[in-house]
Amino acid sequence: MADDTARMAPPAHETATPGTMTAGERRYAMLLLLLIYTFNFLDRQVVNILAEPIKLELGLADWQIGMMTGLAFALLYSVLGIPIARYAEHGDRPRIIAASVMIWSSFTIACGMVVNFPQLILARFGVGIGEAGCTPPAHSLISDYMPREKRASGLAFYAMGTPLGTLMGMALGGIVGDAYGWRAAFIVAGAPGLLLAALAALTLHEPRRRLRAALAAKAADRPTFADAARELAGKRTFWLIAFAAAGQAFVTYGQTAFTASFFLRNHPAELASLAAGLGLQPAGFLGLTIGLTSGAAGILGALLGGRLSDRLIARDLRAHVYLPAVFASLALPFVVWAMLTPSALLGILLLAIPAFLNTAWFGPVYASIQGLVRPGTRATAAAVLLFIINLIGLGFGPLAVGAISDVLAAGGLGSAEGLRWAKIIGECAVVISIGLFLVAAKTIREETVS
Repeated sequence: MADDTARMAPPAHETATPGTMTAGERRYAMLLLLLIYTFNFLDRQVVNILAEPIKLELGLADWQIGMMTGLAFALLYSVLGIPIARYAEHGDRPRIIAASVMIWSSFTIACGMVVNFPQLILARFGVGIGEAGCTPPAHSLISDYMPREKRASGLAFYAMGTPLGTLMGMALGGIVGDAYGWRAAFIVAGAPGLLLAALAALTLHEPRRRLRAALAAKAADRPTFADAARELAGKRTFWLIAFAAAGQAFVTYGQTAFTASFFLRNHPAELASLAAGLGLQPAGFLGLTIGLTSGAAGILGALLGGRLSDRLIARDLRAHVYLPAVFASLALPFVVWAMLTPSALLGILLLAIPAFLNTAWFGPVYASIQGLVRPGTRATAAAVLLFIINLIGLGFGPLAVGAISDVLAAGGLGSAEGLRWAKIIGECAVVISIGLFLVAAKTIREETVS
């Protein structure tokens, strides 16, 4: 991270310029935020590789798996994100993040101690409460740390936590779950967050601490929630991008929640053979291979997507939305191919391509939202975006795929084929997202302000 100075200069009472930090401070802060977001996703994604043993032990249906992986987490995560973001507009953002990490890590550990479905749902609620306080203040901080021309790559660097967390969650969950059970996997996943919480509170840089007097003097000028709501209400582009991203998330979360279950049900003999060759059980093999292939591809997608976005956005702001539309269009046929191929190994490898494409849109989308509003509204804009993405995408994507799977299974296809076609049907919903991104291209240049 170069020590860019004076190139990003929002009002002093709202933020600090990159020049208030040294290059070393900025690199450390970005790395710590990436690590925190990695565990944010690890703790929410580890449940996916553990879905089948949880289903068997607690006697759950697929719709309950969808509820556990999706809506139970997303409901409070989405709702609480907005008030937390409002506090983050003027509060101490590192301490907000630290408290959030402490809460979600504790509830992840609690997931390993439940004895029935209601307790598991309550624990997932708790994970959602904690994780609600991470990304809005983090996006706001990164927008302070980075100059405008590097904002997309900065946010994309942070967004690498999604594939990194997915990689680690799948691999850790599968291997630890096979060796010690799914309960131990939750405990191992949650424990490191307690250390990260302390590091965030004690070492993460808050530019506002150096501007406390100016902040106090200008407190009356701070946008109220009504001001922020009016600003967002007038941004047609914001809403188009938000619902397009929600459509993309609906598809992606619906897929990932049942990826391990799909392979375990449709390719049990091949998985057992492949796993035995490595001295693993099928779930451990799946977690390791999907984590490494799709996780590595996702990391590369986030990095290259952010850098490509910086270059193309500098030429034309419409690249903010053209790129996600192209990426989503390219991902669709590979997902369908992976679901239909008779080879488990080929299916796992094919899923690396959409994993690359489905993270490449993070940078341009998140940067577009930060550029559509004033600095004092950025955390709120990020929270509203995440509210829509997570309530629709994470909340209902897995639930919809699980419900379709149950209906198709009961209709005669069986649990394996029912899940296969439920995932294919869910993936086709991405065409709505593509259309909304393309419509947003008509207004994004006029509505971008920073």
